[in-house]
Amino acid sequence: MFLHHGSVELDNHSILPDFRLSLDHAPLIIDIPIIEEFIPSSKFAIPPNSEHETNFIKDVILNFSNLDMSQIENINNLETTVNQLREIVDQMWVKNAKKSRYSKHSKQW
Repeated sequence: MFLHHGSVELDNHSILPDFRLSLDHAPLIIDIPIIEEFIPSSKFAIPPNSEHETNFIKDVILNFSNLDMSQIENINNLETTVNQLREIVDQMWVKNAKKSRYSKHSKQW
């Protein structure tokens, strides 16, 4: 068995040599912590070749073309412009993406 070296949670184990039988194997006991974890049941997506995808691309192009890129003279202006581009993509994603739920039939074949 492989344990995570240096992990406080997974480096606590016990070997029980008194419980081995005729073989040279001894039982190994380890406590594995199980924590509650949020697993999302839905996601946002833009279906390929859909009207949503077409609108997303048009919206991004329109907003990119409205940006003033003539003032990119230094690294700070460049970072500001790149952040504006990212914000445009994020906003257009939220506007055009559809919420879909995960299910056993989620994968497209």
